[in-house]
Amino acid sequence: MLSPWVAALSATLLMQTVGTFLSQAVPVVAPLMTAELGLRPEAVGNFASLNTLGAILFLLFGTPLVARFGPLRMLQAGAVLGSVALLAAAAGIVWLLPLAALLMGIGYGPTGPAGSRILQATAPPRHRVLIFSVKQAGAPAGGALAGLVAAPVAAIWGWQAALLVGIAVALACAVLIQPLRPQLDAERDPQRPLREAFRLRRLAAPITALRMHPVLPPLTLQAFAFAALQGSLFAFTVTWLVQAHGASLTAAGSVFAAMQLAGVAGRLVLGWAADRLGDATRSLAIHGLVAAFLSLLWVLFGPQAHWAVGLVLAVACGFTAASWNGIFLAEVARVSPPDRVAEASSGAILLCFLGYLSAPSAFAWAVTSTGSWVLPYLVACGLLAAVSTFVLMLGGRAGSR
Repeated sequence: MLSPWVAALSATLLMQTVGTFLSQAVPVVAPLMTAELGLRPEAVGNFASLNTLGAILFLLFGTPLVARFGPLRMLQAGAVLGSVALLAAAAGIVWLLPLAALLMGIGYGPTGPAGSRILQATAPPRHRVLIFSVKQAGAPAGGALAGLVAAPVAAIWGWQAALLVGIAVALACAVLIQPLRPQLDAERDPQRPLREAFRLRRLAAPITALRMHPVLPPLTLQAFAFAALQGSLFAFTVTWLVQAHGASLTAAGSVFAAMQLAGVAGRLVLGWAADRLGDATRSLAIHGLVAAFLSLLWVLFGPQAHWAVGLVLAVACGFTAASWNGIFLAEVARVSPPDRVAEASSGAILLCFLGYLSAPSAFAWAVTSTGSWVLPYLVACGLLAAVSTFVLMLGGRAGSR
C-alpha cells in the first residue's frame, strides 16, 4: 500500500488534471464549434462563466456530500458528471450548451474542497504548501493536455471527436483511482444527512469561511483578482489568436499549451518558495504585480512578435498568472480548524471563483461592444495590479506563520 500522502497526492493530482482537461476542452475547440453552430466567437466566454457558476453551486451546497460519500468518491463523481457534460456539448445542439457548461462546473467543483480535505489530512507539515501546489499543478497540466490533444484531434477529426476523447480519459481515470478509496475515504460519515446539502443557510458559507481567520479576506481578494485574469486568458487565448491574428487552431492550441505548462512549473517553483517565505498573502501580492506586468507584455506584444519572442512572453505570462492556486488553498487549509477544512476551502474558493464567473462574461460583452480583444485583457491586468498594490499597502503580518 502507498504511504498516505503519496496516495493522496497521486489521486488528487490525477483528478485535478482530468477536471481541468474536461473544462478546457471546449475553449480549445471553440473556434470550430462556434463557427459550425453559428455562434459569435466570443460566446465561449458565456460557456466559461456558466461553467464557473456550476462550480460555485457545488461549493455552496456540496460540502456535506464530501463528508457523507468521501472526498475520493466525489472526485470520481465529478469526472463522471463532467463526461456527461461533454457528451451534451458534443451533441451540437445550441440550447444544450448552457446545461452542459453548468454540469461541467458542478463536476469540477469537488476538486478544490475534496482535494484539500485529502491533502490536509496527509501532507507532511514542512512540505504542505509544495504538496498543495503540486496537486494544483494538475490544473494547468490539464489545460496543456487540452491544447496538445484536443486541438489537433479537432483539427483532423472534428471538434466532437476531441470532446469524446476527453470523455474516455475522464472515465478511465475515475476507474483507475477506485483501489485507493478504502484508504482515502476512511473518515467519511455515511450517516451525514443529505438534506444538509440543500439548506438555505449554506448560502452564508462564504461569509462564515472568511470569518475563520484574519488572513482570509485579503487572501481571497487576491484570489479573486488572479482568477479574473487567469479566467480571461484561458477562456479566450485560442479564440483570440485564431480570430484576431489568423493563427491556425493547432498553433493557437500549442501556445495555449505552453502557457499551461509554464503554469505547472510556476506552481511547483512558487509553492516551494512560499514554504520558505512564510507570508502567503504578502508574497501573493508581489506575485500579482509581476503576473499583471508580464501578462500585459504578452497581450500587447506577444501575438505580433516573432514566434520565439511571443512564445517566451506566453510562457512568462503562464508561469506567473496561473501559479497562485496552490499557495492560496494551502494557506486556507492551514488557518482553518482541522475539522472544517473542506467547509473553509469551499467558501474561500467560491468567493475567488466569482472572478472566474464574472470575467469571461464581462470580457465577451466588452469584445462585442467595443470590437477590441485587447481592452478587456488590459482591464483584467489592471485589476490584478490594483488589488495587489492595495494588499501590499495594508502591511501587517496577517498572513505570517
